[in-house]
Amino acid sequence: MSVAPATVPEDFRPIPDLVVAHASGQGGKVAVKCGGASVTWRQFGGRVERVAARLAALGVGKGSKVGLLAANSIAYLEIMMGVVRAGACIVPLSTMASASALEGMIADSGVRLLFADAPHREVVDRLAAGAAVLDRGIVAIDFEADGWTGYEAWLGAGAAEAAPAALPAIAPGDPFNIFYSSGTTGLPKGIVHSHLARWAMVPRFRSFDYSGESTLLVATPIYSNLTIGGLFPTLAMGGTVVILPKFDTGAFLALAEAERVTHAMLVPIQIQRLLADPSFDRFDLSAFRAVFSGGAPLHAETKRACIARWPGRLIELYGLTEGGASCVLDARAFPDKLHTVGRPGAVVDLRFIDEEGREVPRGETGEIVGRTPIGMMEGYHNKPDLTEVLRWRSADGHLFYRTGDIGRLDADGFLTLFDRKKDMIISGGVNVFAVDVEAALRAHADVFDAAVVGVPSARWGESPYGFVVLRPGATVAADALAEWANARLGPPQRLCGLRLLDELPRNAAGKVLKRALKEEFSIGGTAA
Repeated sequence: MSVAPATVPEDFRPIPDLVVAHASGQGGKVAVKCGGASVTWRQFGGRVERVAARLAALGVGKGSKVGLLAANSIAYLEIMMGVVRAGACIVPLSTMASASALEGMIADSGVRLLFADAPHREVVDRLAAGAAVLDRGIVAIDFEADGWTGYEAWLGAGAAEAAPAALPAIAPGDPFNIFYSSGTTGLPKGIVHSHLARWAMVPRFRSFDYSGESTLLVATPIYSNLTIGGLFPTLAMGGTVVILPKFDTGAFLALAEAERVTHAMLVPIQIQRLLADPSFDRFDLSAFRAVFSGGAPLHAETKRACIARWPGRLIELYGLTEGGASCVLDARAFPDKLHTVGRPGAVVDLRFIDEEGREVPRGETGEIVGRTPIGMMEGYHNKPDLTEVLRWRSADGHLFYRTGDIGRLDADGFLTLFDRKKDMIISGGVNVFAVDVEAALRAHADVFDAAVVGVPSARWGESPYGFVVLRPGATVAADALAEWANARLGPPQRLCGLRLLDELPRNAAGKVLKRALKEEFSIGGTAA
């Protein structure tokens, strides 16, 4: 499959420009709701302009980096949009990151101005004391404290009037954001996206029944690239964003019914928990046009339950925050392909390579590499060496990004994922895919969730070891469950042990932190 060279589409328009246009075109319509508060498009756009004007007055614009460390809120969105409206680059920071990781991200990105909310005051105070890059100050979104400037005081009065003339024109290649990787291994890397890459999501999501009439329910952190995938098209098209400050299945379902929500972007564990809620089928979810799943594979049995019980389309998205490889599964349209993550889009060039980086024929298993005309990151910020490691060049000279995922296309062009390359278990010289062992465990009626890692084995080199979360009320013992699963697995796949956990460790994107599970196992030493 050939992909046309990157060009700027004629209908490209920066997302912050679209936001401001909606403020004048449909000013009385609700733009964002959170908790008991709501703002119209006129109010939201006006606040975005005020943020941008204030930044411009401080000399913060093109080339500047502005940090944002806070929980989801209306203010979070207006700050984010105001920063990029001013031509600066927004750096959304993870609220789950450690103080040392935050310090590293701030230093790496070159953030000079930081907005934060009350729960993060203490960590920012410590960082600001030794971070010379924060020379533009720290702004308190929802509290007052010495050394901080309150958000409303920082905004000032009447700043919006000067905004249009003071702000620079945004070019397609200008940096929109630096998103730091979820850090499942090593230190997080800063992923730089351009305005063109962010705009590319807008036409893509029109095929998912998005329009100016859409209502998106946000129940994942905005600093997650997964959330942005649904959020930016909603804002760009002039829809309504409803924010659930903290995920809870009952609160999600009640809000979805009350607000007649049409779209939601979720991680697999959230979908599992929603479907497991005893009250799920009592809520009216008929307004849904699509629920999206991303960040980690959604198990086939969960997809099957979702399309049977949740109105609208179930869209599974596969891809990298860095861009390149991507696939979409419209689950209801392809019920016989629920074991896959769908097909690559018309402009996606997906290929597969072996351990030596050689391309393997279509239909064979290998590491997935991909490319698209637009939507790929500019590179890892300040890390050209790691950017180069990610790259793979085909024999015809095209640049692809490596995914680290092992997969295969079937005869119909659907992609089956097997494992992360780094998580492959080699037992007795045989490649064992953790996903196959996990599927065997989840087939037990008492199992809610499962993860399998490879651990050192004196006999096999490596052996699979399982971690399981049971369904409420289940009483099966760990040894009995391992014996049940092993009776259904081949010799190299059989579990050398199994532990029951209350929950699996996950990052903000919903991926299981298998490194943390391996560290947990290390307490027990080497398997036989």
